[in-house]
Amino acid sequence: MVLSAYVMPMFAKLGLTLFLMVTVPPEARAACRIVPHLAIDYAVCDVDPATASLRIFHADDSGRPYGGFTALKTDLLRDQTRLDFGMNGGMYEKDLSSVGLLVIDGVERKPIATGEGWGNFYLLPNGVFALSNGRAIVRETEAYRRSAVAVPDYATQSGPMLVIDGALHPAFKPESDSLQIRNGVGVDAKGIVHFAVSLSPVRFHDFATLYRDVLGCPNALFLDGHISSLYAPELGRVDETYPMGPIIAATTPMWHGAVVPEPAP
Repeated sequence: MVLSAYVMPMFAKLGLTLFLMVTVPPEARAACRIVPHLAIDYAVCDVDPATASLRIFHADDSGRPYGGFTALKTDLLRDQTRLDFGMNGGMYEKDLSSVGLLVIDGVERKPIATGEGWGNFYLLPNGVFALSNGRAIVRETEAYRRSAVAVPDYATQSGPMLVIDGALHPAFKPESDSLQIRNGVGVDAKGIVHFAVSLSPVRFHDFATLYRDVLGCPNALFLDGHISSLYAPELGRVDETYPMGPIIAATTPMWHGAVVPEPAP
């Protein structure tokens, strides 16, 4: 029958598609876990940018900021792409534009900020998280400016730096009574990107030592405070309490190159 000649190949291809969808290599996904440090628990998600699709998102095709994971996830689904992991990716203004440098798809959307001001972003030195050709870096802003020879694929600027070439930010005090929920990003010696958010309020000093002493990151960057948001369904976290500007996210194509069958003539 003509029907069976069409239906059977269709189901065979559909089966192959479903197989590919569920056999994404583990190293291509974000691995999330709870890490204790100095009596505080942290949600930590590790991503290898060499194997995972790690990008920075900000606005849809119309220029409207996503503002949260739901809008981003919906937009990605239109392109048959799944959101695997997400985190707020840097400080933003009232209109959700970034405070400092923002590079999306190799295009500089906002230039690097080098001035002085008020707030954590300007607790100098601040820094830049950048992605290019499957490699991630975290660098203090001036070091980034000196070393950058080309516009990266993606970049976001925030502050303060947590760890600078193995040393804690000089302003951090171990006895500080400034306790907040905090999140950040660091890159270890193997190039793995570590995203972390505290599950209870923590001082800057202790958060920085998580990156230096536990996660092994010689450079790490603070992303934000009480608005810290995480998309990690395996940890039961799909945060939507606060709006977001830039969003750092790991995604996976839902079809993985499988061919969708064309109708029989």
